[in-house]
Amino acid sequence: MAKITLSKLRHSYYPNPKSANDYALKEIDLDWKDGGAYALLGPSGCGKSTLLNIISGLLVPSEGQILFDDQDVTHLPPDQRNIAQVFQFPVIYDTMTVYDNLAFPLRNRGVDAMRVDQRVREIAEMLEVTDLLDQRAAGLSPDNKQKISMGRGLVRDDVNVVMFDEPLTVIDPHLKWKLRSKLKELHQRVNATMIYVTHDQTEALTFADQVVVMQQGEVVQIGTPVELFDRPAHTFVGHFIGSPGMNVLPCTLDAGMAMFNGTAVELEGPVPLGASGNFEIGIRPEFVTISDSGIPAVVRKVADVGRHLVVEAMAGDHKISAVMNGTTPEKGAQVHLNFHPDQTRLYSDGWLISKAGGKS
Repeated sequence: MAKITLSKLRHSYYPNPKSANDYALKEIDLDWKDGGAYALLGPSGCGKSTLLNIISGLLVPSEGQILFDDQDVTHLPPDQRNIAQVFQFPVIYDTMTVYDNLAFPLRNRGVDAMRVDQRVREIAEMLEVTDLLDQRAAGLSPDNKQKISMGRGLVRDDVNVVMFDEPLTVIDPHLKWKLRSKLKELHQRVNATMIYVTHDQTEALTFADQVVVMQQGEVVQIGTPVELFDRPAHTFVGHFIGSPGMNVLPCTLDAGMAMFNGTAVELEGPVPLGASGNFEIGIRPEFVTISDSGIPAVVRKVADVGRHLVVEAMAGDHKISAVMNGTTPEKGAQVHLNFHPDQTRLYSDGWLISKAGGKS
């Protein structure tokens, strides 16, 4: 396995890019530790697949370097990078048995038959497909086909990194949680460096130790699932992660106080000196409560999402969501909303500027 370093990486599909808008990937600097589980998370078109193709060697970046264990591999072809990749659609040989599919990457590299058999059976046991080893792959269910595709990526123990590109796209929703759990278990058992590309926050947050959130070719935050939820570094992260996402509300500053719709809102800490830009308040729905005083609002709807209720209220023209349990106000009710101060963030031009702990 390998530590992966991306240094000053940028990529444009134009031969002579002239401005930042010509780059599909803005400048990226990343270090992924040997043996870690990582996710690239973001909406379609944000640059995830471009970055994955650069790491795998299918694309040469316009600028910057890719290093595996501090060795520059920027211009090496895929077959010299020692990478295994699992794609959206299962890549298996239907006419072969499951055993032969799993054995193929090893036989192709001249591994002796005894080691091939040992490794195939180890991976089959991890994937819980030992009873399918003699079956032709053509007859497998879609989830088992994807298991075999994953197994082909994991069967080699000499790869630098295993990369997964939206591997659960074609899997039925009720089976996805099983494969997500299985993949997490596999990482813990084989201790390989893994990179998982997805637009699905649930997949990213349940699989990865560290998540790289991307938007419009830019890395907007890198962190653990808890860090991304607790302190989004950008309003996009707040919107994108969480269900419902973070409330992001325009505000102004008056004598160091954040003002929303004429009401002063207490922040997690003082406004930084010299702060400027377009200011917004960020507050998770989990930390919005209804009380006798606070921001005046009118309840627009109440949604039962199973584990809790989500109250949507309008404060002027702005929607605010609150996660609640128990009794909730009815549609049309006039209420007052309070924000937990220690969870109320201040953003400028989309970026977090307030600091936890009450110090600027």
